[in-house]
Amino acid sequence: MAIVGYRRVSSVDPNLDRQDLGQVDKVFEEKLSGKSAKDRPALQSLLDYVREGDSVVVYSIDRLARDLRDLQDIIQHVNDKGASIAFLSEGLTFSAHKEDAFARLQLQMMGAFAEFERNIIRKRQAEGIAKAKEKGVYKGRKPSIDREKVKELKAEGLSTYKIAGSMGISRMSVHRILNG
Repeated sequence: MAIVGYRRVSSVDPNLDRQDLGQVDKVFEEKLSGKSAKDRPALQSLLDYVREGDSVVVYSIDRLARDLRDLQDIIQHVNDKGASIAFLSEGLTFSAHKEDAFARLQLQMMGAFAEFERNIIRKRQAEGIAKAKEKGVYKGRKPSIDREKVKELKAEGLSTYKIAGSMGISRMSVHRILNG
């Protein structure tokens, strides 16, 4: 029985340190958006790694998922493997062996708020971009990924996982660059 931690921030700049998980046997970390569970390699590795009797610890619900369906699917997957999952900030724990209707209700509400918050951020961002375009000052985001380096590493025979890991970018970014 292992205590497995998961920590996530949305981009490269923020620090993972504020997400104190306490004593864990293994921790999975990533610096990627929480918009989709399937695009996060560390999360997928955690889901593959967790075993019956393990406890997964996450600092808060919004660190695990920003989509209510993803949140529910992740928790169900962990529970189906016979493991539990705990959210420290919210004080909620979900176990394969114990059903807590009140905890489920809280999860639904907190997950919905996390998803709502993400949608509001996207709306504000789109409004800001539209106004900047009207003023003629929006030039788009500067490329932050060395595309040539990605192509060089692929030509050297590295997998998309290895390229993403060595450059600190998502696997999806590697795929987008390689597929044009």
